[in-house]
Parts: sequence; structure tokens; C-alpha cells
Amino acid sequence: MDLLALSDFTLVARHGGFGRAARAAGRPKATLSRRVAELEAALALRLIERGGRTLKLTEEGRALYERAGQLLLELEHTAAAIASGSKQPRGRLRISAPLLFSQTAMGKIAAGFALRYPEVRLEITTEDRPVDMIEEGFDLVIRVNPDPDDSLVGRIFLRDRLVAVASPKVARPDQSRVPPAVVRSSGDRQPWIIKTATGRSTINIEPVLAVSSLIMARDAVRAGVGAARLPLSLVSHDLAAGTLVSWGDIDAPEIALWTLYPSRRLLSTRVSAFLDYLKESFPSGTADELATFVGSS
Repeated sequence: MDLLALSDFTLVARHGGFGRAARAAGRPKATLSRRVAELEAALALRLIERGGRTLKLTEEGRALYERAGQLLLELEHTAAAIASGSKQPRGRLRISAPLLFSQTAMGKIAAGFALRYPEVRLEITTEDRPVDMIEEGFDLVIRVNPDPDDSLVGRIFLRDRLVAVASPKVARPDQSRVPPAVVRSSGDRQPWIIKTATGRSTINIEPVLAVSSLIMARDAVRAGVGAARLPLSLVSHDLAAGTLVSWGDIDAPEIALWTLYPSRRLLSTRVSAFLDYLKESFPSGTADELATFVGSS
């Protein structure tokens, strides 16, 4: 197989079209089209559907890109590192991270990593949706309680849990009192199951405010609007200061933050360095540790 033609195919697939790939690489569009056609002829397979405005890979083309794209990229970076005579991480590192973690901690993490590894061009995209790492060109993603994926390798680096919190001004619930609540959806009226030292209890709620951001919910709770279910790391300092009080832990699965990447094989020095930096930042991986990290920002 012609590795140069394979490299051109992955370039076109990564950029989503011959024109964009040609502009990014500074090469003629016709050359890239010819090289991909030669690769298709050598493999006796159609890799790209022609005719549409946007590039569309065939099933065989997608399979080839997913397998070959990452390997070729790592070979390129490995060759560059060997040529430079250094194992120092360098090159572009693209990361996708969830919104709340990005708002509270990622800025400090990114700044520290950039100062330590100035030859790495760190790019962070903030979004909660599940991204296609290969298709969208991410080296690493951070996700909360991700669905199992056999194509990805992952590890938990932080754990958190939900607590029911309110301002001291908001009366605690009892059999005759339904507390006002700040929720994520206006239709969310499900009772909260609370775990305390004496057992479990059920709290019926009356939603009075719906917000899409947990930070907005925390700010509303601080103002005394009502109670909310929030990650412990987000309200730990408020609880310690007495500006918020806890009604108990929410009976729900723990919040686990994972790092995910395509393969253990040929793991780039950039990804390895970032994983090590996260471990250094959160050696225990607890909610209190995250709260301390955020509080010192």
C-alpha cells in the first residue's frame, strides 16, 4: 500500500473535503483527488462518495480512516520527536471537556499545562455532547459518566456526588411544607430521595426556577430562591462558610469524570503528559480535592 496516498486520504477525511484539505496543507486539490483515486484503485474499494457538496466516507472509507488516521498522526509526531532528538511533548493537543468542569477548573489546568509544556499547542473545546474523537480530530475527551465504548480507553480521575442544598433562610421540608426548588427543567417535579445518617427520606418539591447551568442554580440557591441538587465540589466552600446548608446526599449514582482516548498503543507524549498532569492536580480524585482546587483559582 502506498503510505503517501493513505496519508493524503486521511488528510482529506480529517478536513472533510478536498478543498479544505488542499487549503490546510497548501497542496493542489487535483493532486489530492488523484492520490485518493489511486488508493481506491489499489484497494479495489470506493472510499469516498463523490457528487455531494460535503465529503461523505463510505463504510469502508470510514473504517480505514478510523484505523489508519490515528496511527499515521502518531507516526508523524514520533518521527518529529526523534528528528528533534527530544522526548519533550510538542505539537497540537485537542481536548473536549464538559461545560461545568471547564468553567470551574479547566482554565487553571490548561494554563499550568501550557506553562510546563510551551511546545504543545493546547486547544480545548467546551461541550457536553458525545463527540466522535476520530471524526472530529480530538486527542482526548473528558466526560461525565460516559456510556461504554469498546473503541476508547478510559480512566476515572475525579469523583463527585450530588447534595441537596439551600440557603439557611429556606425552611427545611417537613410533612406539611413543600420547599421551593431550583431545577434543570421546568417539568422536573420528581421527588428527591435524600440519604442522611438516620436513613433515607423523600422530599417533594415545588419548582420555582428552571435554569440550564449548574452555576446559575448555585447562584440562585445562594440568593435564597430555593433548594437545589448540586455537585458537592461546587458548594463545598459555601457549606463550610455556612452560607448554604446541606439537607443530605442525593440517592443517585456518583458523578465520575473520565478521560477517554482511542488506544493505549502509540499513546502520544502530549496525551501522556496531560494525563500525568491531571493525576498530579488531583492525586486522590475526590470531590473535596476538586473543591479545594477550584477555590484556589
